[in-house]
Amino acid sequence: MTTMTEASVREFKMPDVGEGLTEAEILKWYVQPGDTVTDGQIVCEVETAKAAVELPIPYDGVVRALHFPEGTTVDVGTSIIAVEVAGAAPAVEAPQPAPAPQAAAPQAEEPQPEGRQPVLVGYGVATTSTKRRPRKGPEVAVAPASTVIQAELNGHGGAPAAERPRPLAKPPVRKLAKDLGVDLTTVVPTGPDGIITREDVHAAAAPPQQAPEQVPAASPAQAPAPAATPSAPVTPAAAPAVGHDAARETRIPVKGVRKATAAAMVGSAFTAPHVTEFVTVDVTRTMKLVEELKQDKEFTGLRVNPLLLIAKALLVAVKRNPDINASWDEAAQEIVVKHYVNLGIAAATPRGLIVPNIKDAHAKTLPQLAQSLGELVSTAREGKTSPAAMQGGTITITNVGVFGVDTGTPILNPGESAILAVGAIKPQPWVHKGKVKPRQVTTLALSFDHRLVDGELGSKVLADVAAILEQPKRLITWA
Repeated sequence: MTTMTEASVREFKMPDVGEGLTEAEILKWYVQPGDTVTDGQIVCEVETAKAAVELPIPYDGVVRALHFPEGTTVDVGTSIIAVEVAGAAPAVEAPQPAPAPQAAAPQAEEPQPEGRQPVLVGYGVATTSTKRRPRKGPEVAVAPASTVIQAELNGHGGAPAAERPRPLAKPPVRKLAKDLGVDLTTVVPTGPDGIITREDVHAAAAPPQQAPEQVPAASPAQAPAPAATPSAPVTPAAAPAVGHDAARETRIPVKGVRKATAAAMVGSAFTAPHVTEFVTVDVTRTMKLVEELKQDKEFTGLRVNPLLLIAKALLVAVKRNPDINASWDEAAQEIVVKHYVNLGIAAATPRGLIVPNIKDAHAKTLPQLAQSLGELVSTAREGKTSPAAMQGGTITITNVGVFGVDTGTPILNPGESAILAVGAIKPQPWVHKGKVKPRQVTTLALSFDHRLVDGELGSKVLADVAAILEQPKRLITWA
């Protein structure tokens, strides 16, 4: 007897919350089994490679199962929560009846319809990307876990390797197993339909916490180093190297925003030939203008700081030198010049560095730009930046000066041709009107893609930004 029938239980699948994303980590569940939910209610928060996103449930009902705990990375298209809908017709995800009556397990995959699944966010995932290969051999996935474990302890029950069924696992899981040196035929699957998950591979790669009684004693050549006591098990996420004290090292899994940033920066550094130029600027007049704008009624309640005027100066420089606002299309072998500016602002968050952008920044007045900057910073600090806000950037500013750093050589965001780094603004001795005086000085660094930006164009852009910050009245005459 079952309490959940196929006709009354709907499986909500992990949606594609950003174009092209393949997985997301469940950060927090807001509901538990037995809770009543309504259409549009937020049930969990997930972190993708681009941002943290809250997911609403698309129907009313009672939560029957949460298929994954917090902290688990789940592939797009995988069911994450089961909701029983009272008096519901057959679920949209399974319009065709099953060929034979069968009890539905809480974590079972439902049949896939033709075309794309109706998901809540994004475009969904084509069914061809989530179809499972037919299992070889009868009743492989339903074997009791104890039987599987015992078979592994006995060397797969004596079956030749060629006769054993090919383990079920998705390509990312197979790659993980290969990287960790794990034989998938020795892994006990815990996923739906006998699928091997990332957690299964990590568990197989972890050193045993205690020696099973059935395992014969290892030979001297295979004897492991003295194991930790059962009261202090070693986990894959913080496993110390052999012969080292765990207190001396901490291992942090690379995932989410940090993983995506690392991949993007490596791709950019080894794809686009970077060139960086520097200029040191007297920004004393700019700092005075910042103080004046803070007292202006038009800027009441808005964030006014040097970054605002630096952003405006870069926008003016782009207007005067539009070819800097471009991208390289490798497939078409074309340079794509953008006639709009989506201005990226690098922001440090607890989850890593993200670069949301201000859409159509070139068309904004200075007060509008100040408002957009304030909203961008506040949203980033709260961890609520949407994936859409981080897509489509055309040129970026990174302000390393807030950390007291003089300057840097920034790496381009993929798809962009230039990035401006702003250093710390400090009082320094400076020759002003023939005399050495203390002035507010900073160093700017412009990195650009040398495939489409030559030294002349890069120099003109950097010189224009510097000239505006030195004489901010040029914002009016050049804008």
